[in-house]
Amino acid sequence: MSNNVSHRPVVAWVLIVLLLFIGLGAVISGAMLFVAPDGHLMQWSTNDLAGTPFPNYLIPGIILFTFIGIFPLIVGYSLIKSPDWRWPDALNPVKKKHWAWTASWATGIIMLIWIGVETILLGYISFLQPVIAVYGVLIILLTLLPNISRYYTR
Repeated sequence: MSNNVSHRPVVAWVLIVLLLFIGLGAVISGAMLFVAPDGHLMQWSTNDLAGTPFPNYLIPGIILFTFIGIFPLIVGYSLIKSPDWRWPDALNPVKKKHWAWTASWATGIIMLIWIGVETILLGYISFLQPVIAVYGVLIILLTLLPNISRYYTR
């Protein structure tokens, strides 16, 4: 894998920006939900959670903050810096690729699971649901592009 920024494919930068953008948005939104679990900071009501396992937005906020926020931020950073961290590498099932490449693909899957579960539990409540689903698919597809895959090959 080349860490020379000048050789990084342009679409890798698009992927990195997408990961950092979704991560930042989810960190802010998730924090707003677990700071104010009644949803008032987002102008939501806990009544919207009727029929779900959640009495308030605390747990969804923590999940959003962690898995759609912090995780993509770490992945985006790692796609830029390619840190040689042993613990995520030990979890990487694709040993020929840098672990951040695999984690990028996983981010897209996590986003699809998140929005799928949200839609099942709450129904269609926002235009953002299909946007987030498309965003997750886009992250997966960008990760799988041959030039990105080659760049992150060891």
